[in-house]
Amino acid sequence: MIKTTQQQECFHCGLPVPPGADYGVEIDGARQPMCCHGCQAVAKAIIDAGLGDFYRFRTEKSPQARELVPEQLRELELYDRDDLQQNFVQQDIGEEREAALILEGIVCAACVWLNERHVKALPGVLDFAVNYATHRARVRWDNQRIRLSQILEAISAIGYHAHPFDPGRQEQVYKDEKTRALRRLAVAGLAMVQVMMLAVALYAGDYEGMTDSLRNFLRWVSLLLTTPVIVYAARPFFTSAWGYLRRRQLGMDVPVSLAIGAAFAASAWATVAGRGEIYFDSVTMFTFFLLAGRFLEMGARHRAGQAAEELVKLLPATAARLSEAGEERVPVADLAPGDRVLVRPGEGVPADGRVLEGNSSVDESLLTGESLPQVRGVGDLLVGGTVNNESPLVMQVEQVGEATVLSAIVRLLDRAQTEKPAVARLADRVAGWFVAALLLIAAGVAWWWWQHDPAHAFSVTLSVLVVTCPCALSLATPAALTAATGALTRLGVLTTRGHALETLARATHVIFDKTGTITEGRLRLERVELLGALDRQQCLEIAAALEQASEHPIAQALRTETVSRLQAEAISATPGCGIEGLVSGVRYRIGIADFVGGLQSGGGTGAAPLAASVSGVVLGDAQGFLAHFEFGDRLRDSAAATVAQLRALGIEVELLSGDQANAVRQVADELGIQRYQARCLPQDKLRHIQSLQASGAVVAMVGDGVNDAPVLAAAQVSLAMGGGTQLAHASADMVLLSEQLPHLADAVRTSRRTLAVIRQNLAWALVYNLIALPLAAAGWIAPWMAAIGMSTSSLVVVVNALRLRGRPDE
Repeated sequence: MIKTTQQQECFHCGLPVPPGADYGVEIDGARQPMCCHGCQAVAKAIIDAGLGDFYRFRTEKSPQARELVPEQLRELELYDRDDLQQNFVQQDIGEEREAALILEGIVCAACVWLNERHVKALPGVLDFAVNYATHRARVRWDNQRIRLSQILEAISAIGYHAHPFDPGRQEQVYKDEKTRALRRLAVAGLAMVQVMMLAVALYAGDYEGMTDSLRNFLRWVSLLLTTPVIVYAARPFFTSAWGYLRRRQLGMDVPVSLAIGAAFAASAWATVAGRGEIYFDSVTMFTFFLLAGRFLEMGARHRAGQAAEELVKLLPATAARLSEAGEERVPVADLAPGDRVLVRPGEGVPADGRVLEGNSSVDESLLTGESLPQVRGVGDLLVGGTVNNESPLVMQVEQVGEATVLSAIVRLLDRAQTEKPAVARLADRVAGWFVAALLLIAAGVAWWWWQHDPAHAFSVTLSVLVVTCPCALSLATPAALTAATGALTRLGVLTTRGHALETLARATHVIFDKTGTITEGRLRLERVELLGALDRQQCLEIAAALEQASEHPIAQALRTETVSRLQAEAISATPGCGIEGLVSGVRYRIGIADFVGGLQSGGGTGAAPLAASVSGVVLGDAQGFLAHFEFGDRLRDSAAATVAQLRALGIEVELLSGDQANAVRQVADELGIQRYQARCLPQDKLRHIQSLQASGAVVAMVGDGVNDAPVLAAAQVSLAMGGGTQLAHASADMVLLSEQLPHLADAVRTSRRTLAVIRQNLAWALVYNLIALPLAAAGWIAPWMAAIGMSTSSLVVVVNALRLRGRPDE
């Protein structure tokens, strides 16, 4: 007798272990076989890091580790080069850096858990988060303590491949996932059609008569057709359910897998035994409708995830760089700050910069939602990704790579996709309890029917499990949020936080900053009142030197008025007050009168400036006031209409500003705002916000500048103007890229409609189950009818959510 032994599988990747190989690793007290040195090294790294739970929680085998060759690891060191990192790495404070990565080899939630635990434990890694839906990750690290290549190598050491985010490669990942889903859907659909035809014949035979041999033949054919559906098409349901159960949790795939598996097992037994009911038609129909729903959901998820990729694709691949040798076509990645670039009509702007020569109109609609082209001339800012419409423009590059506006928008979108609003978390918790209650009810129904009519106990229980599948409940929130976020993005309102829509819908107060928010923020110098011994030009040059690094609209107006030949040193800014610095060895201050007056030693000269009716600042030194600069700013055309719309929505509107009382009062009167405060320092705005919140108000803050950043962060929901500073964008929950104030009212209406649709969807899901459950428990709904009912309920939820894609006033 010949003794045979079954070939072992690698515990890590599942491939066969070569005969005589001994690469075992001690895991959970048992020596597990490995197929190669690579898998052995990966497994040891996982166990040595204390991450052995990965092997208990994973739902699929890991990628083969032998693919990780030293040459690839050495190539990772290229990503440490600064010239390469400028295209995908954002440098924050000091040596802190942030990058977006794609992770290949992610097959289940346990993979996400393993990667996050492993990378976060590395010295120097500040944060690491993986989005399971998109297989994208954001990593933030201290470049003095750890290099990016070391992080990528650490990920490779546990069997995964990480590389900088590339829209083309991400698109391939999406395409592969879609292909797999379509294959499963095709297998289930073809089997369903064939099995349903056989089921019709079997049903007809029950009424018209059919020989036993023919009936058994049709049953066996149905079994053969249904087996690929169970083994291949329905596999994701079983793997997901098993993962939930191993983590001692209940997900929506648990009752789904129970219904599919039990129905198939019972039908297969009835086929083999030659007696009893079969449910192959219900199994294939249920699987097909579930896969169809998941496919539609995947499409919505991909569209949401592809928003960032589509923005990145706005950049052209090459640019026409101008040099002394003439024009040369170079990759956009090779551009550097200071380069001169020619942008012909119809071409995309390759990077952020300013116009040096020419006048043209630029299409910014894909970035801001503004449908009308914007006129751009010498000195105006050009944003990478926009399109030149009419005449050639010569621009000077100022920002490239991760420092561009486009990259900042992509990062904000990335952040929003990794967060989940409270209403979604509530729906997830409800779904978990709902599944537990459903299983208990199904068990109770099965027991009752077994006691009274055992012949129908199984079919009735199956109908209960199928008809009450929580698909509609799980789709209620994400379908609505995806549709609403997409609609607002088309309007030029970028949602950057998961909770923004939910909180904005409950807002009771909207508080506006004045300069750059209610007004256009393009101040112009209207009058210079001389108060000391210096002449007008001298005062302007000193003021421009002090304001050289400021982003405040007043600073921009002063720099526009004159080109200062002076340099300021030891500059320090006091938020809400002004700037102090040394110019030609003399200490000056520019800002509000009280701040500038504090520099005087007591023997100062020059009359204190009178309060102006418009925005103004004072320049002075230790001897006294030198000049009073008065500025004018134009209200946005739609400001009054926006305030009226918000008040019509029942929202209290307030105005907070650091400007003089007369200027703030004038603006408030023009807009019909009853509550306003002038000369507010950032801490004053913060205290006012906190006092409103203490009284139960839900505050939405709208601002644009550095001074607004702490107040934006403190409000329950915050909106930054698209032309504001990057710090304001980072603190805001939403960004008005279009800078059209009426879109704020549209956002409020859309957010309220979104919450209403979510409530409608949740109510529909619950009412449907309250009606369908008793009917199924009473035996009035057959399993195939239950499959149709479940799919219809999910379709109703998706169609209802798609109503949010229209304009808010429709």
